[in-house]
Amino acid sequence: MRASRLLSIMILLQLRGKIAAEALAAEFEVSVRTIYRDIDELSAAGIPVQSDRGPHGGFQLMAGYRSQFTGLENDEAEALFMIGLPGPAIALGLGNAATRASRKLMASLPPSLREGSRRIADCFHLDTNDWYRNEQSTVELPRIARAVLAQQRIKSRYESWSGLRQWQMEPLGLVLKAGAWYLVANSQSRASSPKKIRIFKVVHITDMQVQDENFDRPDDFDLPDFWNEATARFEAELRSNNAHLRVSATGLDRIAKLGAFAAQAVENQRDTSITPESDALWQTINLPIETIEHAAQMLLGIGPELEVIEPLALRQRLRELACQCYQLNGDAACKE
Repeated sequence: MRASRLLSIMILLQLRGKIAAEALAAEFEVSVRTIYRDIDELSAAGIPVQSDRGPHGGFQLMAGYRSQFTGLENDEAEALFMIGLPGPAIALGLGNAATRASRKLMASLPPSLREGSRRIADCFHLDTNDWYRNEQSTVELPRIARAVLAQQRIKSRYESWSGLRQWQMEPLGLVLKAGAWYLVANSQSRASSPKKIRIFKVVHITDMQVQDENFDRPDDFDLPDFWNEATARFEAELRSNNAHLRVSATGLDRIAKLGAFAAQAVENQRDTSITPESDALWQTINLPIETIEHAAQMLLGIGPELEVIEPLALRQRLRELACQCYQLNGDAACKE
């Protein structure tokens, strides 16, 4: 632990120049006295650390000195792909390793390139969470990540829309999508059932046990390809029906705000010849929908800017919901 701290102190001095003892103590969560002992040990090892006293004092490496002790540890090498993603790195249990790896990489760069790299890091930030959504608790995520890397089988309970079930899993990879973590695993719920590569939302995985047995990762499995194909198939199956609508220009704008699928449908079908000055301000479009109930609740918010042409069941359900709203908020009964 101390050897790692000594190396980290040396790399920080190489990266930042002069650093006060108090700042180093806060960085490594130790006392100022411990930092002074660490500096003495670095000096005894031949590292040319200079000390300046006074209110603007601190420690710095002798001008021109450049350390070559920047080799990556195993966990730091594993965390390389998480550099620049502090939130996900911490969630995976790789936060400290990613920080150390980043410092070592920076220390290995010549000063001219180091400044440009630091400027990029200062000017760009990636937030993986969706708007108005807090990051979900994923207690098991670090253990799952280790099982993925070690190719160890896991056993867990998983709660989905169909209920709570026990699963045997061979974890193949983790995906971060819009602030939520998903596990892709070759899995089976019973020993007699065939294995199939499925997607599990990590937040719903409980009672996980890492098994003392390894599995062979399929040679032809590619995580990005599988994920892209699976999500495309899911989106196509999710909205397998269509609603034929007559919509105003204002209604089109409102529909486009219902989600990416709706925005795409509006963009593909919008009649650009229709303007606020046109005589005809309404046009017809086809909108992908899930169920009649879901579509009716979704379209109710568009207000009097659309008319459902088909399916008739959707037209009827939208009228029922509108009447219920009127009865609750109006002065008279609504005629259906």
